[in-house]
Amino acid sequence: MATIRRDLDLLEQRRLVERTHGGATRRAVDYDLSLRYKEAAATEAKAAIARAAVDRITPGSVIGLSGGTTTFMVADALSQRDDLLADLTIVTNAVDIANKLAIHPGLKVIVCGGVINASSFELVGSFVDAVLRSIWLDLAFVGVHAISATAGCMTANEDEAFVNRLMAERAEHAIVVADSSKYGHRSFASVGGTEVFEAIITDDNLGEDARTELTEAGFDVELAQTGSGQ
Repeated sequence: MATIRRDLDLLEQRRLVERTHGGATRRAVDYDLSLRYKEAAATEAKAAIARAAVDRITPGSVIGLSGGTTTFMVADALSQRDDLLADLTIVTNAVDIANKLAIHPGLKVIVCGGVINASSFELVGSFVDAVLRSIWLDLAFVGVHAISATAGCMTANEDEAFVNRLMAERAEHAIVVADSSKYGHRSFASVGGTEVFEAIITDDNLGEDARTELTEAGFDVELAQTGSGQ
């Protein structure tokens, strides 16, 4: 009973259920919010990818971060690098990432305006377009839902796909950050392939055949070391 109560308390804190006398009822929340908590199994891979991404950042750069769980981990890894926190500009359309980085006074955080997608904390729409088209980025890290050697990179939402592609196009170097489970799948909306992305940072659980397929398609593939790779 004590374990059940703790579990219900945790779900209530995450606003996924509402406690009632003797139990709980499901809250009316967007499905993707709960999906974020289900992705804990990939945390080690995402953390390794994030560290590899941050290693590519140099002081004084302008960095773009799209929304997503992996890019949020990039923001988290960045917040632990004192050598980078004094002289960076971060441009993001994700309110959770902006909130994560806003506490560091040395960072200049630019948030693209727009309409928030409650399922992903990303801002989309014409306001985002107006901001991104008026700036240039040195480096953009973009999260996606699916990667294919033939179809490129994809997301589940067409508005997010549009913003992600535009962010990549405004960057000198655009890099996909996605764990290896995303490979070999397709999603609804295309973000782009090698015409916008030069590299993919994924984890070392990606199979050798998959890496070869991506490399032959024209991507530079970096495998972040998790300690459990093949």
